[in-house]
Amino acid sequence: MPESTNPRVSRRALLAATGAAVAAANFNPSQVHAVDQGDQPPADYKTKHNRIKQSVMGWCFKPMPVEQLIQHCAAIGLKAIEGINAKFYPAAKKAGLHISLVGSHGFRKGPLNKANHPFCIDKLKAGIDLAVEVGSPSVITFTGMREKGITDEQAAKNCVDLWKQVIPYAEKKKINLVLEHLNSRDDSHPMKGHPGYFGDDVDFCVDLIKKVGSPNMKLLFDVYHVQIMNGDVIRRIKQYKDLIGHYHTAGNPGRGELDDTQEIYYPPIMKTIFDTGYNHYVAQEFIPTWKDPVKALRHAAWVCDV
Repeated sequence: MPESTNPRVSRRALLAATGAAVAAANFNPSQVHAVDQGDQPPADYKTKHNRIKQSVMGWCFKPMPVEQLIQHCAAIGLKAIEGINAKFYPAAKKAGLHISLVGSHGFRKGPLNKANHPFCIDKLKAGIDLAVEVGSPSVITFTGMREKGITDEQAAKNCVDLWKQVIPYAEKKKINLVLEHLNSRDDSHPMKGHPGYFGDDVDFCVDLIKKVGSPNMKLLFDVYHVQIMNGDVIRRIKQYKDLIGHYHTAGNPGRGELDDTQEIYYPPIMKTIFDTGYNHYVAQEFIPTWKDPVKALRHAAWVCDV
């Protein structure tokens, strides 16, 4: 169970108490991984289904040393890691982990301002080269933060113009650029939300991707951010399945664990992702709140191992 001692009713108990209603609604339990997100896997649990290639975002687990996080990921059965300094890539590789995503220009200084284009181009091309070197399929990109004097129409055009300049290089190197949609609603923590971020509507981000018009321009579908700004997560996954190149997870509210204290139930989301034919990575990007962050990561891997 999560470290909280507050009493609560588990989903399993609720389902048992409402079995007749569930049956009446023609719910098929075989369609959902049988997990109560308030339960815990065994202490030695290692992923066994692996139909979803799970990764982890390294920044979330600071101040744990990266080398230690790498070893825990390998022991739990995760397939990859991202969001760590490139100097740790060899250690990750040695432990059997892939690099699921390579960074670039960051979310603040983005292509919505033309003055940032030389910087963004250099960072994106360097990221593409590094992705090729380490065998990663994708490089992340962002719109950047809104700026006074730049209209939404001009900001959108500037973003598309920048990506059109870089995408031929990505196509040549067989690397995807993945645009991350971020929420601008949560102002409680610098990494739980990003007030002022331009690409804060996932449908709008999809429109930008379509305007670039390349099979190598994809969406980074962050379930946490989409839930906050747009919702209707499973329908959107199905709708945009052909444009999604990467996934991130976290609980909401609070960007915490994938447990039963939050509103997102991940097993059917993971099953939907698998059913769409998706074969890239799903990275755990929650900020641990439990006393034992390794226990939290093991729990998340178990919840998502559909």
